Amino acid sequence: MTQHRTARPRRTAARLGALALPLALLTACAGTAEPAATAAATDEATAGARTEAATYTPRLVLTYDGGLVVLDATTLETVSTIEEPGFLRVNPAGDGRHVMVSAEGGFHLLDAGTWAEEHGDHDHYWTADPTPTNVTFPAETPGHVVVHGDRTVLFDDGTGEVTVLDPHQLADGPDAAVRTYTTPAAHHGVAVLREDDHLVVTDGTEEERTGVRLLDADDTEVAATDQCPGVHGETVAADEVVTVGCQDGIVVIDGDTVTKVDAPTDYGRIGNQSGSEESTVVLGDYKSDPDADLERPTRVSLTDTATGELTLVDLPASYTFRSLARGADGEALVLGTDGQIHVIDPDTAELVRSIPVIDEWTEPDEWQQPRPAIHVLDGTAYVTDPATDRVLAVDVESGEVWKETTLDVTPNEITSAAGRHTH
Repeated sequence: MTQHRTARPRRTAARLGALALPLALLTACAGTAEPAATAAATDEATAGARTEAATYTPRLVLTYDGGLVVLDATTLETVSTIEEPGFLRVNPAGDGRHVMVSAEGGFHLLDAGTWAEEHGDHDHYWTADPTPTNVTFPAETPGHVVVHGDRTVLFDDGTGEVTVLDPHQLADGPDAAVRTYTTPAAHHGVAVLREDDHLVVTDGTEEERTGVRLLDADDTEVAATDQCPGVHGETVAADEVVTVGCQDGIVVIDGDTVTKVDAPTDYGRIGNQSGSEESTVVLGDYKSDPDADLERPTRVSLTDTATGELTLVDLPASYTFRSLARGADGEALVLGTDGQIHVIDPDTAELVRSIPVIDEWTEPDEWQQPRPAIHVLDGTAYVTDPATDRVLAVDVESGEVWKETTLDVTPNEITSAAGRHTH
């Protein structure tokens, strides 16, 4: 296996001033600023500095203790380093160009500087320097960001407010919201909007999370269950079937039906899940010790949303909540503490191969601390290695590590901006 190392270009540093959420931005988010002015400011930031490309240019966005690093996903060269103190989290924003950065004050919009513009029957592709925007979606405690179909849904754990955004109008700030809903009580929750405008949303309080509800376009309850203790996490499988994890199994929302699939053990916590439009099977973690403060699981769950069958798969190593992903053809991928990507056939529940990528590693005690993570884009699994400050690109089909780079900082979370229309 040949590993290709790229030279790192000199970095450009920029302050992510928007993440500080100054008083002026708070005022703008309250709706006193003109949305057109916000959009114009975003356009002006890239006007004159953009470069046309022959094809789309995907970029990776990683967090570190001190800011964000943006990489070219093809070369792994550093495009920009953006300094900002505090613990940052990142998620796709849903338009292929922007990234949601969760920080103090809410969800802050980062322009990753790569996008496509429609021109008749074809697209033009552009790049520019990654730029912090002046757009923030206020949240007391920014939580899950879920992109599905042509909508992006934000969940505020501090208030229970759900905000549904049109990702093509993100420059308009809060005016990009096309729907809002507030849960009866604030909790660490999540929401998913299906393409039929039905909203899947969790139920709970700060003390206890208990269930899932399905609401129609008028927020009228269609179906619900209160049999999902410790509800956490979500994903979407083929045919727009949504799943939500529980301490004793998983809830499947298919059409107007909400079904609980029980775990095969009395305590079987499924919290983090990864779905694929190519598969009816959902990959989930699986913890079976209710008394363990830090359980290092060695089994994953596969739930067939078409049949309701839940299967456990034993792995040769443990893994963490940043270890789950899906390949382009729906393969279930798990990054183990043995440094390998374990590839599981979701239909047969068989471990078909393991791809060596990094050295063995140990899960840190605190969830905020850096640990290896996996993120898949266009058939490549990008793996971070905090022990060596590396990022590696792995071809999922061939198993080849086709590119790697070493950063000047220690990577933590990772996401991407595809640089093209994603819906």
